Amino acid sequence: MPAPNQPPQPQAIPGVKHIIAVGAGKGGVGKSTIAVNLAVALARKGLRMGLLDGDIYGPSLPTMLGLHDATPHSHEHTIYPFEIHGLKAMTIGVLVEDDKPLIWRGPMAHSAFQQLVTQTAWGELDCLIIDLPPGTGDVPLTMSQILPLTGAVIVCTPQKVAQDDARRALAMFRQLGIEVLGIVENMSYFIGDDGKEYDLFGKGGAEMMARSLGSPFLGSVPINTALRRNCDGGNPGANFHDPQLAEAFNHVAQQVQQQVAVLKLDQPELTVH
Repeated sequence: MPAPNQPPQPQAIPGVKHIIAVGAGKGGVGKSTIAVNLAVALARKGLRMGLLDGDIYGPSLPTMLGLHDATPHSHEHTIYPFEIHGLKAMTIGVLVEDDKPLIWRGPMAHSAFQQLVTQTAWGELDCLIIDLPPGTGDVPLTMSQILPLTGAVIVCTPQKVAQDDARRALAMFRQLGIEVLGIVENMSYFIGDDGKEYDLFGKGGAEMMARSLGSPFLGSVPINTALRRNCDGGNPGANFHDPQLAEAFNHVAQQVQQQVAVLKLDQPELTVH
């Protein structure tokens, strides 16, 4: 029994070896894009992957995974995840009406997130990726209280305004006792039809920030029209048919695996056995 006024201790999800959160200090930096494609990249390496849309105010997975017409299945208090694109996935976006705003106070957000995590029948997974809402609000706090996380990945774009918010996200994870596996720079650069690389937002800002904060830099992801098209079309696997995107996402996935190994936790490595 926990001591009076003490929060409950995080409880492992049966069968799930690792839990990794993907967060960002602000919206619009492509956090969900990184979360989805990181999960797909690890699944393509042979890992048993799960993906939870923890962004309960603005769920993106119905669009990015092509789940808009999917019907969720549940029995008593158990929700069964969708098996799609090599992943087991669940999102509150398929449990509420389309276009209905989720105007929830903190306790409601806490309850919704907890139910999605603990009542979904994840089965045996090597890793569960949680796509968090942007910012430093109720959901990350709830997550830290109920789940033993392996670590967190922070997504940032090169601009200083995005870096400022990413610093706050990193500080939040550290304050909550969550290891920061590293930072990904999204929308890092653009390669035009002329083959030239254009640094639209100032490539390298997130990498310099990571170094200044003593956090690993996990890699850069370019602006790519195929990425936008495939995510909007609910076909993330097609991103790995594009050499530029495949190289970027596979590199990020490899770096995440390496950082999990570096932690030397009393947990299995994030590798195929």
